Amino acid sequence: MIRAVLFDLGGTLHVCSSSEERKLWFAGRLISRLGEYGVSLPISPEGLARQLEVNAERYKRDAEATLRELPPEAVWNDYYLREQNLGRDALSPLAEELSFLYDYERVCNLRRPHLLDCMRALRADGLRLGVISNILSRSIVPHFMAEYGLEDFMEVVLTSAGTGIRKPDAAIFHLAEEKMGLRPEEMAYVGDTLSRDVRGVRNAGWRLVIRIDSPNAARRDKGLREMGYRADWEIQDLEEISEIIRKENARC
Repeated sequence: MIRAVLFDLGGTLHVCSSSEERKLWFAGRLISRLGEYGVSLPISPEGLARQLEVNAERYKRDAEATLRELPPEAVWNDYYLREQNLGRDALSPLAEELSFLYDYERVCNLRRPHLLDCMRALRADGLRLGVISNILSRSIVPHFMAEYGLEDFMEVVLTSAGTGIRKPDAAIFHLAEEKMGLRPEEMAYVGDTLSRDVRGVRNAGWRLVIRIDSPNAARRDKGLREMGYRADWEIQDLEEISEIIRKENARC
């Protein structure tokens, strides 16, 4: 029987979008914020926006190859701001704040419809809830849980930033099992990607994976469907989840 449902954050509990204008604004914001700490970036907002785009993709490729999340000061010094060569020591006091701003302000995050209704319905059915997310900032997932009114619902919140482990490594899913005292066959997961979420659940041997449609997932998932990766259920809206869990548990 499924006893717990855990969720991805980006693309699942909220959807993310951006624009060139927003990325340019954020680059200026970053230059200004670093300047307030006495860290000068001799680069235009346009130049920094291009640099962030290229270097963030480089880091994502490396992180996806190793399935490890580096400390934020390493990410900012060795990748995002590598051309500035500021040094990890100089960035260390600022790195978490920069990571938070990157995930919170560089994109527009819009919570999914029926978010709270979904959690209330699952809780009413006796399900335990949690989050597993690949994300650079250590503080942003708890922040979103509070902002969305979910902090009292989520028993477990695990992030790649906090554990150093990225999905689809099964280890981060096994940590959730340990923290909740549950077996893989009692766990379900809801995410938006084949590459991280479906693969991660399959690697961990969990009972069920539900994939919610997200336009941003297509690029990351290119070719994986042809390799045979499929979710157990495909949905468009969070409100579909509680009925799926009821159906699955009725088979037990």
